[in-house]
Amino acid sequence: MSRAVRLIRSATLSDVAEYAYAATAPAGARLIFLAGACPLNGDGTTAAVGDYAGQAAKSVANLRVALADAGAAIEDVISTRVLVASSSQADLVAAWEVVRDAFGEHDVPSTLMGVTVLGYDDQLVEIEAVAAVAE
Repeated sequence: MSRAVRLIRSATLSDVAEYAYAATAPAGARLIFLAGACPLNGDGTTAAVGDYAGQAAKSVANLRVALADAGAAIEDVISTRVLVASSSQADLVAAWEVVRDAFGEHDVPSTLMGVTVLGYDDQLVEIEAVAAVAE
């Protein structure tokens, strides 16, 4: 299957970043704007309380479900924003490593942010995403 998203790498910016610096989708691609994927179980409880990596994994799993429901897959994501409720860089990295590994070679442009609080009880991680699929 041909994917609409094309990742763009920079030869002049730092290669320390573990993601592409930009991505494009062709005119006519259907854009999908996903609400933040949260680490919620089916019953509405928060998964992996106190565990940044565990909540990142559950958020990725829920993101995959939302993408599938919209007719897309993780390879159709064009950008992400990963929100982590912490001021500790180690906590941000713990969540980021899970997200990075879930995307594998489809290393979309991403922003990783430490925030003071997220919307659900005991929530530590949330992943926003935009996807594009060819019509």
